[in-house]
Amino acid sequence: MNILAIIPARMGSSRFPGKPMKLINGKPMIGHVYERVARSPLLLHTVVATCDIEIFDYINSIGGQAVMTAATHERASDRCADALLTLEKDNCILYDIVVMVQGDEPMTHPEMIGEAIQPMLDDPSVLVVNLLAQIKDQAEFEDRNCIKVVCDKQLNALYFSREAIPSRFMAGTVPMFKQVCIIPFRRDYLIQYTALDPTPLEIAESIDMMRVLEHGNKVRLAHTRFSTHAVDTPDDLIRVESMIQPLGT
Repeated sequence: MNILAIIPARMGSSRFPGKPMKLINGKPMIGHVYERVARSPLLLHTVVATCDIEIFDYINSIGGQAVMTAATHERASDRCADALLTLEKDNCILYDIVVMVQGDEPMTHPEMIGEAIQPMLDDPSVLVVNLLAQIKDQAEFEDRNCIKVVCDKQLNALYFSREAIPSRFMAGTVPMFKQVCIIPFRRDYLIQYTALDPTPLEIAESIDMMRVLEHGNKVRLAHTRFSTHAVDTPDDLIRVESMIQPLGT
C-alpha cells in the first residue's frame, strides 16, 4: 500500500504562537516530529504541510519535504487534504492511506505509525483511526489542552472533549483516555471529510474528529504502548524537553 504521512504545522497557534519552531534540546520541535515520523519503514513519503515559509524553509534545509497550503484552514485535517492533492499531482501517484501526525507531537515513535494503521489493515471498513493513551494523573484529566475520549466496547469513539470525560465522579473507577494525534485516514475518506460541512460540536470543542462523528461515521481507536506528551503551552515544552529520549540508530 502507498502510505503517506503528513505533518500539519503552522506558526499562528492561538495557545502558543510560533511553537513549531520552538527549540527542544537545540532543535525545532517540527524537526523532531519530522525526523521521527520519517523513520517509519511503512511510509512511502513523509511531508510537512504548512502555510508558513519559515517552517517550509527549515524542513527543506534538513533534507525533508514540505508543501505550502492555504492559510485559511481551521482544521489540521483540511490542511492535510490540501497537501495530499498537491502531492498526488506532483508525484503522479494515488496514496491509499494518509497518516496525519500533528506537529506538536515531538515524542512520536516510528512504531506508532504501525500501531495506528493496523486496524485499517485488519478491517477494510475502517475509514479513520486515532491513537489513544491512558491518562496518568488528575492534572492531565483536568487540563483543557488534553483532549479526552470515551469509546464503546468495539473501540469506536463515542465522544472527544477538552472537558473531563466521562465524568469527574468516575475518576479512578474506569480508565481515562486521551487522544494522541496520530490519525490515519483512508485516502478517499480524507477527501470526503474536507468536503463535509464543519459541525457545531467540532467548532465548540475545536476537535477535528467531531466532524467525523457528527456526520455519522466512526473513528476507530487504537492503543499505543508508547508514552508521549503533546506540546500545547510553554510549560509543556519544558516538560517534554526533560522527557524526550533520542531514538536508537
